Amino acid sequence: MTAVSAAYAAYIVAGLLFILSLAGLSRHETAKAGNTYGIAGMAVALVATVGVVIGDISATGLILLLLAVAIGAAIGIWRARKVEMTGMPELIALLHSFVGLAAVLVGWNGYLSVEAAGGGPVLDGAEAGIHSGEVVVGVFIGAVTFTGSVVAFLKLSARIKSNPLMLPGHNWLNLGALVLFAVLTVVFVVEPNLLVLSIVTVLALALGWHLVASIGGGDMPVVVSMLNSYSGWAAAASGFLLGNDLLIITGALVGSSGAYLSYIMCTAMNRSFLSVIAGGFGNEGSAASSDVDYGEHTEISAEETAELLRDAKSVVITPGYGMAVAQAQGPVADLTRKLTERGVEVRFGIHPVAGRLPGHMNVLLAEAKVPYDVVLEMDEVNDDLATTSVVLVIGANDTVNPAATDDPASPIAGMPVLRVWEAERVVVFKRSMNTGYAGVQNPLFFRDNTRMLFGDARDRVEDILKAL
Repeated sequence: MTAVSAAYAAYIVAGLLFILSLAGLSRHETAKAGNTYGIAGMAVALVATVGVVIGDISATGLILLLLAVAIGAAIGIWRARKVEMTGMPELIALLHSFVGLAAVLVGWNGYLSVEAAGGGPVLDGAEAGIHSGEVVVGVFIGAVTFTGSVVAFLKLSARIKSNPLMLPGHNWLNLGALVLFAVLTVVFVVEPNLLVLSIVTVLALALGWHLVASIGGGDMPVVVSMLNSYSGWAAAASGFLLGNDLLIITGALVGSSGAYLSYIMCTAMNRSFLSVIAGGFGNEGSAASSDVDYGEHTEISAEETAELLRDAKSVVITPGYGMAVAQAQGPVADLTRKLTERGVEVRFGIHPVAGRLPGHMNVLLAEAKVPYDVVLEMDEVNDDLATTSVVLVIGANDTVNPAATDDPASPIAGMPVLRVWEAERVVVFKRSMNTGYAGVQNPLFFRDNTRMLFGDARDRVEDILKAL
């Protein structure tokens, strides 16, 4: 078997491992195995790729290639070990930007080494047009992914405001950019030149920035999965340009799975997928949602909360990003075990967009050894909330906001939420009365059956454990 044949056989193995990885990641019980399959697939892919090119590059080139792999692996291991779960969403957004930037560089290299190179490979007729098309499409998708991911990183890390940027006629700006891209693609395929490719690059960079800047904080979990899809298509475009079948397969898997995840999340939020990627679903933080006088809130102490839990028959815990920030998942798991030992039925209600990353809360709870069978999705627990004794809202805000169902003028109107207010008692853990990430005031805090427990979520849960 030749080196090339062995490499293609390895590509098939790697592709199958990536498919097994996606299948494993779809369930809690098999997620760890799915992650292992993905790591194994990438290792096989890297070895096979080096094996393909090893005969076509110099010793210096091989050393530089292996050095780049080693440096990248070292940085990846360092960041993975250092990052907290609260920083995972912005880290993933930043990683997506690397994929986009790589696609841009691959596209430009394809142009400089073929169309612009007098001594480069000679392509004639349809083959030349296809290559030019691959170059311009790869650069466009990659540039949109790059700047879009950078903006998502800045929003998720609170380096810029999460409120949407609403420029006049922003949807027309996006549509105009797409039409201009289509025209420039035709021009570039007919007559490839540096000016047109430069304009396409700048246009795509601006479009990626505007697309994500126009999306508000309430949509950020969808944005992360959407950018994941973009990065997959950018990788697939690079695969066509490089003639690498495995990169095409991998990119298509990532692109399609990311798009489907975004669609599922939009469906769960009762939002149009197209409206989200075209600029969000509302002007978060508008005066109309924050100037309403809902009355006074009522506070509660940790000791009083412990008394409520001691007398409860059933408890539902609805976590949010605040639990991740406080790193309260460990004490919450201890509280779950202690209440269960006392005969209290304890379950978790997870909203599809809880946190700032799809599956964010599920990962935190699994990390704290909370049993999978008590972690339920919103649709599985919502109908039982009316018969629940106590609901503990730990760091959640927008996902438990009754304005979504009661106020047609609210920016989150129509979004399915956990109907925690139907329970007998609701205790909300918050640091202050500030609005949530979407900037929308929550009438839940002022209801008669709601009590506010202020302070760091981890500290308050530990206080409740002591009181119990």
